[in-house]
Amino acid sequence: MELILLEKVLNLGDLGDKVSVKSGFGRNFLVPQGKAVPATAENVARFETMRAELEKAAADKLGSAQSRSDALAEVTVEMAANASEEGKLYGSIGPREIADALQKMGHDVSKREVIMGEGPIRVVGEYDVQLILHADVDTSVKVVVSPE
Repeated sequence: MELILLEKVLNLGDLGDKVSVKSGFGRNFLVPQGKAVPATAENVARFETMRAELEKAAADKLGSAQSRSDALAEVTVEMAANASEEGKLYGSIGPREIADALQKMGHDVSKREVIMGEGPIRVVGEYDVQLILHADVDTSVKVVVSPE
């Protein structure tokens, strides 16, 4: 399936790129989320007329993500959880809990932006958690988990 990207998509392409993807990925993800349109002659012509507008919107999104990254650069999230005497948590701390804690601190972060490469936190300690705020902008925050 041939598509024209309306914004930068991680590991796929930039704004305006004509890409070939599997039809399921295009129909079920890229097109419904407004990240791409089918590469028909009509859509190619429409895209060329809207290109400047889309580039400005992409630059605004990048600027917004960069300012959010700067605000999160020195943030430490302190969380308390039920834990055994050995330091193992009863349960775990995942992306949703970290995003909720950041939102309570006044930062606009969704759970999709929280990337935990080693899986959920299951032991008391300090962790660096990566946040991908935009395809070009990522940062990390320190998460300190202590027993209740």
